[in-house]
Amino acid sequence: MKAVKSILIVGGGTAGWLSACFLAKHLSSTRAGTGIEIRLVESKDIGIIGVGEGSFPSIRGTLAAIGIDEARFVKACNATFKQGIRFDHWVRPAGSAGADHYFHPFSHPSQRGPELLPYWLQGLAECEGRQPGFADAVTMQKCIADASRAPKRFVDKDFLGPMNYAYHFDAGRLAALLAEHGQSLGVKQVLATVEHVQLDGQGAIAAVHTRDGQALAADLFIDCTGFSASLIGKVLGSPFKSLNDVLFVDRAVALQVPYARPDAAIPSYTISSAQEAGWIWDIGLQQRRGIGYVYSSRHTDDAGAEQVLRKYIGPAADEMTPRLLKLNVGYRETQWIKNCVAIGLSGGFIEPLESSGIGLIETATYLLTYLFPFNGEFEAVARQFNQHMKARYERIVDFVKMHFCLSQRTDSAFWRDNRELASIPESLQEKLKMWSCRPPHRMDFIADLEMYPPSSWQFVLYGMEFQTDMANNHFNYPQAQDARQEFQMIAQMAQRALADLPDHRLLVEHLCKTAR
Repeated sequence: MKAVKSILIVGGGTAGWLSACFLAKHLSSTRAGTGIEIRLVESKDIGIIGVGEGSFPSIRGTLAAIGIDEARFVKACNATFKQGIRFDHWVRPAGSAGADHYFHPFSHPSQRGPELLPYWLQGLAECEGRQPGFADAVTMQKCIADASRAPKRFVDKDFLGPMNYAYHFDAGRLAALLAEHGQSLGVKQVLATVEHVQLDGQGAIAAVHTRDGQALAADLFIDCTGFSASLIGKVLGSPFKSLNDVLFVDRAVALQVPYARPDAAIPSYTISSAQEAGWIWDIGLQQRRGIGYVYSSRHTDDAGAEQVLRKYIGPAADEMTPRLLKLNVGYRETQWIKNCVAIGLSGGFIEPLESSGIGLIETATYLLTYLFPFNGEFEAVARQFNQHMKARYERIVDFVKMHFCLSQRTDSAFWRDNRELASIPESLQEKLKMWSCRPPHRMDFIADLEMYPPSSWQFVLYGMEFQTDMANNHFNYPQAQDARQEFQMIAQMAQRALADLPDHRLLVEHLCKTAR
């Protein structure tokens, strides 16, 4: 086998250019002298859908690793901060008795004393006769986000702050920033439309041929062609595993809605509102909101979905034409075949509820970079890559499905169908059985295969009002007084944090002004 000397990324967008930036930065900083050439071919005819997008906190480490500073990113991508997700009406329909929302914060539960979850389950967080929700009790973040505060201060360094956070951003602008940055790192952009893929005698890809007559050869090809999966699927035949029997949504209709006032408060969380056949995302960028209805075409039609979206937005949507998106929910269990790796939508797509899309791009890029087959021996690396990505997809599917199957809603067929055992993976059913008598523990999870930490599972599980019976193991938790004191301290510190942290919009504007 010959050493890998050239990489061709087919397709641009966030997947293509993020991969290009990470590979270029890594190869030039830690593998100086390897002489690996990185090119990216993309068509001018294929646009990028920029409807507003969310991310997970891992994006901060990725931006730092490729050398994009925070202020530059915020300004270029119309970005704002995301401290978590607020779930409206997921447990029960609007107008029902009981809590109408819960919060999935990115900050972890306080760890200065005993683990607080078991004590919260025993009702020890009660204050003034009321037991707060789990997120309210164990972290300051919901209080901070509800007050439209930022997760960090003006003086905090890039990607650091008192609260854990991610971002909301314009997907089209992010792709453009990454393209600019990638080329500054030495990635060569080829503007052309790929029309034909040439295989060699062993069935590996030898070259791609473009409409204008170019033959682009490489040692390693990265398929970033989106849902079309032009290389890994159409040419190399990797089968697609549909998840329509587990995750029902397969359409989205979206609008970009300007703020009523230029100084309008920007929520520092995604708002996810459950609807009769899916859910609506509401993401605040700097000048507008990105709003979309993700729905199941088996439970409503496109016209009905558009009507739901317009009702949610109100008169501001009257003169706007929404964009309809078709979602291919599922993944390829084999995402690396011979000398071709799929990254992004070509490898798979889990519905956008918990921002797994860009996280999976990051994971695939990290794996490719750190497992990189410099000697051209692809087989063992491909096997490890495929095993890891398959396991990560399976865990993400369980996490996302948990949001739906724990709902108490019975007001529509969509929610009733989501509670049917046949639609719930056995792996998730087993987790829920274990957690019915004890809370989730870090030992339930394999860290390197998980996108979401144990605290995320806990926040969603108990936000959805899952019941864990502690009657038979409460004696394992003897630090009740310490836990009570910690719950009280968190509530007190939250009030101090409100005075210490700036308004969300003011911090965003400050970063835009200081961007280089």
